[in-house]
Amino acid sequence: MRLIKWIGIALVAYVGLVVAFECLVGFMGKRQAESGALSDPRWIVISTSDPGASSKDTVIAGVEHDGHLYVAANHWPRGWYHRAIENPDVEVTRGGEKKPYRAVHLTGDDEAQIERVYVLPFAIRFLTGFPPREFLRLDPR
Repeated sequence: MRLIKWIGIALVAYVGLVVAFECLVGFMGKRQAESGALSDPRWIVISTSDPGASSKDTVIAGVEHDGHLYVAANHWPRGWYHRAIENPDVEVTRGGEKKPYRAVHLTGDDEAQIERVYVLPFAIRFLTGFPPREFLRLDPR
């Protein structure tokens, strides 16, 4: 019975760690966007919207591979990803320049290829609670 109690405590502590880390990531991303500190081209601001609704900005990391820009939903909070799937016409601000893109959901071989390129360290996967990863290719419109 003691072992079950300690496993339960460890599980609750781990879930708390994941929630705290995800909150910190969201807070820091918003602060970076507001301060204009996103000069590194890896960081992009993606503007997504629900049909008929105003757009929402989210700071995410982008990866370039073979001349294409890719992004991944690497966290449990992924509203931006679901909005991009529903309405794939998005805007991306990168290096201070805003451009229109079309989000294309990757599957099969395309997904496997970018998954080999866009690797996350184990520590990040652990801190985010091992969420399933989903990838989008952003094609210029």
